[in-house]
Amino acid sequence: MKNTYSFLTNAWQEILQDQKLNKSFLPFLLLLISLPTLLVINSISTAIFIFSVLFFNRINKITFQSAFIFPILLFIWMACSYFWSIDKAATTPAIFKEITLFFIPVSFLIMKPFNKNQVYKLLKYYSYAMVFYAGFFLLRALIRYIITADQRVFFYHGDYDDDYGLVPKLLNAIHVSVYMAVAFFYFLNKEIKNKIDIICASILFGFIFLLSSKNIIIVFVFLVGLHFFYFSKSSNKMRLRNLIIFIAIIVSVFSFSKIKNRFLVEFQSNTKNSVSHNVYNEADEGVNYVSIYEAWNNEKFSPGDYFPGTAFRVYQFRMFVEIFSEEPLFWKGLGLNASQEKLKEKEIKYNLYPGYGSFNFHNQYVQNFAELGFIGFLILIAILIINIKTAMKHKNFIHISFAVLMISLFLTESFLWRQKGVLFFISLYCLFHIREDKNILKI
Repeated sequence: MKNTYSFLTNAWQEILQDQKLNKSFLPFLLLLISLPTLLVINSISTAIFIFSVLFFNRINKITFQSAFIFPILLFIWMACSYFWSIDKAATTPAIFKEITLFFIPVSFLIMKPFNKNQVYKLLKYYSYAMVFYAGFFLLRALIRYIITADQRVFFYHGDYDDDYGLVPKLLNAIHVSVYMAVAFFYFLNKEIKNKIDIICASILFGFIFLLSSKNIIIVFVFLVGLHFFYFSKSSNKMRLRNLIIFIAIIVSVFSFSKIKNRFLVEFQSNTKNSVSHNVYNEADEGVNYVSIYEAWNNEKFSPGDYFPGTAFRVYQFRMFVEIFSEEPLFWKGLGLNASQEKLKEKEIKYNLYPGYGSFNFHNQYVQNFAELGFIGFLILIAILIINIKTAMKHKNFIHISFAVLMISLFLTESFLWRQKGVLFFISLYCLFHIREDKNILKI
């Protein structure tokens, strides 16, 4: 307890010192650490940061930096899509959900930039905050397990029928996995780790696997291996030891049946035939697990068909191809968030269980192309290229991890079409690029 109090006291004094040096430090930190909370708290913390920048930087010269221009251009293109949207009623509120794509980069152009040490401290306190959230949700799960004896409280997120999950459905296990992964790589990347660092990294490591997001786990394992074998100081001297430890950890984690089964259903559905409840031991009787082949080829489905994650994304890409052939969307797209009505029409056409048509494409690249056309798709690609290029240039493993996570996540999620998703992405994107000082023009 005494050590905890001392740590918190020192941390608070350090934050106050950095706040004196840069008036935007504490507001931006509040924005970062509030990400796994309610949307209203996210909105308030974002507003505090933006208003603090405007208030404390009134006499600052505005600087133009290429990395910040592209997100601003993407938002402007989103807003312009209202004029050709096929569903203006859906586009209007969506524009306001994406507004941080404009205001966060503009704030970074206006404000006094964080120095290298401040960027590091922001990542540090963000990472400790994620450990706190992980601990809170694990304790919550333990209490609920004692009450209900239901193992589901330790895995993934709740659904619409119940809230039996490690995190609430409102937060989304995939999104939380990304938050935690970036924090984990902060601790992993530290050259000198004390006991607290090791404990924090262990909590985050276990929490990410319990969240059971297949895509994130695969990329996460790849990045952990990349660090062990190429970025850590011991990578050359202890490569065999690192390999043995790495394999042992992964094997032990996948021994959990709940985690193993989430991967098993994906592999079992990668066939020409459906997967029945007899094959997948946690399926409900009568539920037909659609295979990837069927998702792409079936002319009709039935309300009893269930799409596992990969099969559903294959089906959604198939719908994009169909819509692309039916609508003149190549250059400008259908309009921001305007594709949903088309997907609902496809739900009826293919006799899917009611509700599937309310899901977006679950692929950021496809989502951009369908709703913002080739131009919107191209801007997104430019942002991702700038992101990974800057990360590789500075050899910053935390930034590299963030860049790789985003590239892969965009293959399975329309991450930027969620208010929390776009806020997380643009906040860390701007933070990692604030130190890039070339090609800056002052006006």
